[in-house]
Amino acid sequence: MEAAGPALASSHPGRWWHALADGRVQCDLCPRDCRLHEGQRGLCFVRKMEQGRMVLTTYGRSSGFCVDPIEKKPLNNFFPGTSVLSFGTAGCNLACKFCQNWDISRSREMDRLQDAAAPEAIAQAAVKLGCKSVAYTYNDPVIFAEYAMDIADACRARGVQNVAVTAGYIHAEPRRELYAKMDAANVDLKAFTDDFYFKLCGGHLQPVLDTLVYLVKETQVWTEITTLLIPGKNDSDAELEAESRWIMEHLGPDVPLHFSAFHPDWKMTDVPATPHATLTRAREIALRAGLRYVYTGNVHDEGGGTTSCPSCGAPVIVRDWYQIKSYQLNEQGACLACGAQLPGRYQKFGKPFGPRRIPVRLSAAA
Repeated sequence: MEAAGPALASSHPGRWWHALADGRVQCDLCPRDCRLHEGQRGLCFVRKMEQGRMVLTTYGRSSGFCVDPIEKKPLNNFFPGTSVLSFGTAGCNLACKFCQNWDISRSREMDRLQDAAAPEAIAQAAVKLGCKSVAYTYNDPVIFAEYAMDIADACRARGVQNVAVTAGYIHAEPRRELYAKMDAANVDLKAFTDDFYFKLCGGHLQPVLDTLVYLVKETQVWTEITTLLIPGKNDSDAELEAESRWIMEHLGPDVPLHFSAFHPDWKMTDVPATPHATLTRAREIALRAGLRYVYTGNVHDEGGGTTSCPSCGAPVIVRDWYQIKSYQLNEQGACLACGAQLPGRYQKFGKPFGPRRIPVRLSAAA
C-alpha cells in the first residue's frame, strides 16, 4: 500500500470491500486483498480508504482515447476489420517489471487523467465515431470495474459491444459482475509459472487461470489469450508446451492464442527484444498441441496473422500486422470454400478499418 498522494477532484463509492475490526478496510476486488488505513491507497493506487469507506478515485476520467483496429487488442476472431474506441485510466493491480504501458499503468501523476469521460459520453462518442465496440484497455478494467460496468451499460443500450483487455487478476464475485457486462475479453496470460508471476509481476498465476476457465466455460464472453514472450524469462519449449497443453485441456482448441513480441521497457531495458524466430517456434508448439487459432503479434508476419479454416485449411482471413489483406468468410463466419463455421463473432464484412490509430478528444467526438 502507498500513502495518499495529491487528492483527485472527486471520488466515487467503491464496491467489493469490508471493514476490519482494527478500523482499516479490506479491498475484496482482487487477490491482493489490500488492507488500508484512512487516506491510504492500494497497490493499484486508484482505490483508497476515504472517510471510512472504499472509493474509486479515477471514475469519470481517462488517460486518453484512440480509435483502433480491433486486431490491436488483440482480437482476431471478434468482428474482424472493425474499429474500437479504446481508453484506459491510471494504475494497475499488478506490478510487471516489463510493462509496455508503464506510463499509464504505473502513473502517479494525476494529470495523466486528461479527458473527462462520463459513461453516456463514451457510448455516444463510440456511435458517432462508427466504432463497433469500446475497449477498456491500456491499464486494466479490473481496477476501475465500477466505471467500466456503467460505461458498458450505456454502450449496450446503443448496440455497442464491450471489450475487456485484462490480466484477469480478480476475485470471483467482482469477476462475475464485471464480465456479465462484457462481450469479449483478451486475457494477458503473462507466463505459465508462478515463479514468473511472483518475481516479475508481484502476483500469482492461479487466479488468472481461474478467470480463463470461468470466462470460457461459464460465460458467453468471446475470449482470446495473449502471452508476451520475453527472451530467457517465459519462452522455453517446456513452458510453451505446458501452456499450450493446459489451454487445450481446460479451454479447448478454439480459444485463440496470441504470442506477442516484447520490446525493452520500464524496468527491463536490459533484456533484448523478442526474435521473430521465437514467435514462430512458439506458434508451432501451440499448433502441434492441437490449438487451431495461434497468432503472432507486434511483428509483420502474414503466416502468423492468418486465420485458417479448421476444416479445409483455406486461409479465410489473411493479415499482415493489423491489416486485413483477404477475407473469405460469410456474414455468419462460415468458410466460403467449404461452409465450415468458425468460432468467434462475425458480421457482414465491409471495408476494414485498417492499421490506423486515431487519437481523439472525447469532448470533440461527443
